[in-house]
Amino acid sequence: MKPCYKREDGSMREDTITRAIEEIDITKPAPTQEPMRQYYYIRKCRQIVQEESKKLGRPLTACTKTFGCQMNARDSEKIVGILEEIGYKPVEDEKADFIIYNTCTVRENANLKVYGRLGALKKEKKKNPHMKLALCGCMMQEDVVVDKIQKSYSFVDLIFGTHNIFKFAELLYTRMQGDRMVIDIWKDTNEIVEDLPSERKFSFKAGVNVMFGCNNFCTYCIVPYVRGRERSRNPKDILMEIEKLVSDGVVEIMLLGQNVNSYGKDFEEPFSFAKLLQEVEKVEGLKRIRFMTSHPKDLSDELIQVMKNSKKICKHLHLPVQAGSSRLLRIMNRRYTKEQYLDLVAKIKKEIPDISLTTDIMVGFPGETEEDFMETMDVVRKVRYDAAYTFIYSKRTGTPAATMPDQVPEDIVKERFQRLLAEIQSISAELTKEDEGTIQEVLVEEINGQDESLVTGRLSNNLLVHFKGDTSLIGELVKVKLVECKGFYYMGELA
Repeated sequence: MKPCYKREDGSMREDTITRAIEEIDITKPAPTQEPMRQYYYIRKCRQIVQEESKKLGRPLTACTKTFGCQMNARDSEKIVGILEEIGYKPVEDEKADFIIYNTCTVRENANLKVYGRLGALKKEKKKNPHMKLALCGCMMQEDVVVDKIQKSYSFVDLIFGTHNIFKFAELLYTRMQGDRMVIDIWKDTNEIVEDLPSERKFSFKAGVNVMFGCNNFCTYCIVPYVRGRERSRNPKDILMEIEKLVSDGVVEIMLLGQNVNSYGKDFEEPFSFAKLLQEVEKVEGLKRIRFMTSHPKDLSDELIQVMKNSKKICKHLHLPVQAGSSRLLRIMNRRYTKEQYLDLVAKIKKEIPDISLTTDIMVGFPGETEEDFMETMDVVRKVRYDAAYTFIYSKRTGTPAATMPDQVPEDIVKERFQRLLAEIQSISAELTKEDEGTIQEVLVEEINGQDESLVTGRLSNNLLVHFKGDTSLIGELVKVKLVECKGFYYMGELA
């Protein structure tokens, strides 16, 4: 059994990070090295929060809302972990004492959601002057966004971006000591700070960052501008984190990166993603390994063989195609053709016949013709994806595509989108039907949201299964008979 450590508030936690925070001497100047510097500011913030809690006669509450991808979700776990160490009680209610929006800017709609939330909070902020509001994440890396918030939402207390999330405690302390909005946006960084507090959403599965940033600069995508250039974590740090997670009950790991296939290319001595997967596989007690996202141009034969021979890597590969037209792919700067993508898929299916393939497909990229769209439909029919994340092109200021001519009319885009969606749904239903009646292993994740007599779990291929069960099954790998296919999911029963 791991030793517990007693916090100042009397609670116990099995965490060496908590112990290190407790042992920081805040009577001395702040350390210059990370993460000890942030531990120092966590203690400093904790003093202030404890004083405010005493005055109010209750714990201060904090609500963290996450928009966007799994990278953002992982960042939010760190934010929540820091907040808990400071002394905030996590809640879902946005009438909390402290509200943090971890934002996404991949599509314009994500920005509009945040502005809408901010507008609604203006009255709450007036009613509760002690309430604090912080904004972080990808959206905050855009100058035009920060300018708008300063002008139209001046009641926001703290703004920071994607590169300096590790500084959250220090920035919060700065705001607590003053009465003005604190803004700290970095344009880029090579710094990776390990050993920050983190609070996982699930006890049995976890996301682990293997790298940050992207070097691809697809012409429609703002990610390289807001997440910066690729930087890989040290494999030893990754493996230590996974070993710790497994010792804490985690059975499934999701390895995260904007393009995991580029992992290790920035090291002096290259260390491939395939090699990293082999090392992760050796971790005793780990049952399942997932990863995303894979760029087709970087998916190696080595990786295919590692997946083929693995006993732990899930039979699921997310392989974004974006479009089926080689002409559009060239303009998108995807660096592969339709033919190259289909050849890659054929190679994967030959080596791993039971692989589940999912993808991202964009409709309405500037200049897309009916002929281009039919090329995309042809790829969908030839690959036969188990599922696809389909979306309409969203113009992002600062990307090359935003100024391209021949923006496709909205009515045409919507009509094509519906045709694409119908085709994908039809194929997906056919593929899902093939496994009806089989017995498969399911990782039980939660009580079903619509029927409390059911639990919901996930197959190796990432499809959902609902079946009779209770909370005792959550986090367990169990055998389930897939009784009935429902298109994108199954109804099942314990085998």
